[in-house]
Amino acid sequence: MNVNEKYKVLSKINYPADVKKLDVSELKILCSDIREFLIDTISGIGGHFGGGLGTVELAVAVHKVFNTPNDLVVWDTGHQAYPHKILTGRKDKLKTIRLLNGISGFLKRSESEYDTFGAGHASTSISAALGMAVARDLKNEKRKVVAIIGDGAMTGGMAYEAMNNSGLIKSDLIVVLNDNRMSIAPNVWQISNYFTEMIAHPDYNRFKAQIWDLTGKLDEFGDRLRKIAARLEGGIKAVITPGMLFEALGFRYFGPINGHNIHLLVRIFEQVKDLKGPILIHVITQKGKGYKPAEGHIQKLHASTPFDKVTGMALKKANTPPSYTSIFGQALVEIVKDNPSVVGITAAMPDGTGLEYLQKEYPKNYFDVGIAEEHSVTFAAGLATQGIIPVVAVYSTFLQRAFDQMIHDVALQKLHVVFVLDRAGLVGADGPTHHGAFDLSYLRMIPGMVIMAPKDEAELRNMLFTAVNYKQGPVALRYPRGSALGVEVKNGFEMYEIGKSERIKKGNDAAIIAVGSMVDYSLRAANKMEADGVKCEVMNARFIKPLDKEMLDEIAHRHNKIITIEENVLPGGFGSAVAEYFADNNCKNDLLRLGLPDRFIDHGTQSELHRLIGLDPESIAEKIKIFCQHKSIKHEVAI
Repeated sequence: MNVNEKYKVLSKINYPADVKKLDVSELKILCSDIREFLIDTISGIGGHFGGGLGTVELAVAVHKVFNTPNDLVVWDTGHQAYPHKILTGRKDKLKTIRLLNGISGFLKRSESEYDTFGAGHASTSISAALGMAVARDLKNEKRKVVAIIGDGAMTGGMAYEAMNNSGLIKSDLIVVLNDNRMSIAPNVWQISNYFTEMIAHPDYNRFKAQIWDLTGKLDEFGDRLRKIAARLEGGIKAVITPGMLFEALGFRYFGPINGHNIHLLVRIFEQVKDLKGPILIHVITQKGKGYKPAEGHIQKLHASTPFDKVTGMALKKANTPPSYTSIFGQALVEIVKDNPSVVGITAAMPDGTGLEYLQKEYPKNYFDVGIAEEHSVTFAAGLATQGIIPVVAVYSTFLQRAFDQMIHDVALQKLHVVFVLDRAGLVGADGPTHHGAFDLSYLRMIPGMVIMAPKDEAELRNMLFTAVNYKQGPVALRYPRGSALGVEVKNGFEMYEIGKSERIKKGNDAAIIAVGSMVDYSLRAANKMEADGVKCEVMNARFIKPLDKEMLDEIAHRHNKIITIEENVLPGGFGSAVAEYFADNNCKNDLLRLGLPDRFIDHGTQSELHRLIGLDPESIAEKIKIFCQHKSIKHEVAI
């Protein structure tokens, strides 16, 4: 069976204009085709999966009713927008999603005119859409603006800040809350659906407007009638819908409605699209809709490597070492067992950060604050003031959102909060919105912050133990995405001396000082160079802050050529710290800094990206050999 036979309606759809030609029965078939196409494609290559299965009807209805791309649709948390990509000219490219030189797994303005705003982090859509709506008004343009927020993004405070501002500005704006029970979970009653259709119907709104105009001419008696009518409608909404919160923020609320009823979605969108002011449509969907292995678990198959289409089980490689994430999660459970004052905090990522182990074993020591990184840090600060030791487990890229809280609420008060940064460095398929490229730079400038990076899983366990038992202020440790190195892990823990490095290979020609994931790369590069007669000493820095000054002084005395290697952007990173120290102490050594270039790096596998930017062992070895012969080299390779 060829593709056209299998996807009878989808095969005819290339752009939203094609969707507009379909009747309701064809729309239903299209939704079924898209869901099957997603399952067939993503099971083979991996990707974000559950969120997109839940937004199939929503994407179809939006492109059926609104005149995209003239009408602007802003998707939040871009991983829920795979159906949107399929409908907007990228159907045949879906098989390349998140692969090197393929399409992005998130929204990307440079990829399509239908992607009106880049979205990799959550809770941004309403703010961006409001900006677009105000710009439309300033330019006297005729277009609709729609924000689609969901998959937990409504737990982020930024969404409510934007809604509050929308209510004040009162520009025409439609917000669609895709509620898949990851943020709000109201009861869905038939009477609620009926009431929503009634208040959305044009006849009702015309009648309401006429009554409002009439009562406005009746002086005091008219005012009393208006108040009674408003209380009646508001009272009904309060009883049968969760809409009073949104109405209080200045939005007209419609819902909740069944987000998998394509006929109902199209009708509601048609009825409300010309209403004035901020509108919120509350849509109930099911994450993983139409695929049983994804429906049964809210986290399973949110994002996945390739998996078996029948069972939903990941196709794992044999004899793969455990991930750094799982090593951390299990170590934290061991620590909490001996010290119940330690707690774990996640911003809606228990599985992604390894805290599901703590959640299972010690649920009272586990806290999920939703997609609210700023709150998670200040919440941790409050715990720390009372003698609790909070461990904030978060992706490196997401901790950027809480930079002010780290400075003002934690470091300024010298509070003992432990930050565990997963996905530090290049993460691979998720691309520039998720690369942990900046944490060493933004953490290093914070006074009192101790920063460390393990070279392997054994060091990760010991660094976590050290961080938890360090009482003098905040501590951060960062590690990469993916499998650990497979080194032996001993029972128990070892306390490291703060600010002390480790020599792991001797050599006389040059000294390499490496950080975290780059220690293994440096050793492999040094072994390659040794075969060519270049012998490099290799140091495991362990600590980015404070620097091991005794080690630096000793290395500077013995070696003219010094190389720093890190998986962080070069501006402001570990190499910058070493360069600053040498400059301040009038050291004249030749210094080569290797790391991530000063630009955003696209998606691909980690090994592909390391090779393309010249940060794989082979490229490192070649650059160091050239550096040992000449003072300067060009060490950035364009992607």
